[in-house]
Amino acid sequence: MTETLFTNAKLADGTLNDILVSNGRISTIAAAGSSPGSARTLDIAGALLVPGFVEGHIHLDTSFYGDKWIPHKPCTDGFDVHERVAFQAENLAAAAPMDERARSQLDLCISNGALQMRSHVMVDGSVGLKSLETILAVREEYKDVIDIQLVAFPQSGILKSPGTRDLMDEAIGMGADLVGGLDPLSFDRDIKGHLDVVFGIAEKRGVDVDIHLHDAGTMGAMTIEEICARTAALGMQGHVAVSHAYGLGDLAPDAAKKIAAVIAESGVSIMTNAPGNHNFPPVALLRAAGVNVFSGNDNIRDSWWPFGDGDMLRRAEIIAYRSGFYTDTELSAAFDVVTTGGAKALNLEGYGIAVGAKADFVTLAADHIPEAVVAVPKPRRVFKQGRLVADNGAVVR
Repeated sequence: MTETLFTNAKLADGTLNDILVSNGRISTIAAAGSSPGSARTLDIAGALLVPGFVEGHIHLDTSFYGDKWIPHKPCTDGFDVHERVAFQAENLAAAAPMDERARSQLDLCISNGALQMRSHVMVDGSVGLKSLETILAVREEYKDVIDIQLVAFPQSGILKSPGTRDLMDEAIGMGADLVGGLDPLSFDRDIKGHLDVVFGIAEKRGVDVDIHLHDAGTMGAMTIEEICARTAALGMQGHVAVSHAYGLGDLAPDAAKKIAAVIAESGVSIMTNAPGNHNFPPVALLRAAGVNVFSGNDNIRDSWWPFGDGDMLRRAEIIAYRSGFYTDTELSAAFDVVTTGGAKALNLEGYGIAVGAKADFVTLAADHIPEAVVAVPKPRRVFKQGRLVADNGAVVR
């Protein structure tokens, strides 16, 4: 049995504890100094110890992080998903090899403390299964340092892109974990047909669903209501997510509360990265209604925007800042969005700082969670199943 005793670890409640890790899981948590034994020891020295961050929405195949700088190209008029997809195809044609860019992005995320990830990977008539094949191979390389779920994502639409339905089904057979979707109304212009494919594959393959939804206002709200209805009808509560859901941020308070109750009842999770150029879901209102909210960096330096640093703690700060969160309770809620909210959305087993949980954790130079959210402290030490995998911004392999 491999054992390590992590001493003097400060937990979220402010107490100092010794944490014994056996075979990659937490076996005991006891007051600091009360755990004598022969295990190898590692002194946390009073640093705040928190569960590994959950990167709940990212695109490993389309980031340019680690590649040459790609200047952002604005849409002709406002924000247009079709145009952004065209820009992406143009840029990717001249990009560095996908596996190199994916590794660079993974190293960035892991060094910042992300130990669980959900990445969307293009699977449609424009790229076939090539992108998925590449990212599956990279996932295998990194399996000991980060757990990665892959979503078969129809970036060019499903009904508009010939052959995509069959490709997405095949992608699940190859190793993709979830089936995705994209703006059923505005992109494919057929909400029923689009969702028939998504939920049909999910039901056939027994996998979860995560749908990109950029549509604003009532169009977005109507799509969410339809997704919730299908989720409930198929008994998929807790297994469906809507990513972005910008339209929820456009609704009047009464309308937002009404749809929040529908989302909570259906068990659909909502992902937001709180982007600066869109309204975004009202995090506090949704959480108050019982909706699970999680987050991700989304795109990191790609054709959609030039931002992103792979740091989910920074993302918690951004969510808190844009949501007007100031109290300790509110700041802690933002932290929950990038930790326990993500764990719930991804249906992670053994997540958290508790006896029996996987020893996936990060140390922070902060006295408590609210301070960590506003200070975004570095450097950090990152441990996967009790093994150091990143220290002071560098991945340890």
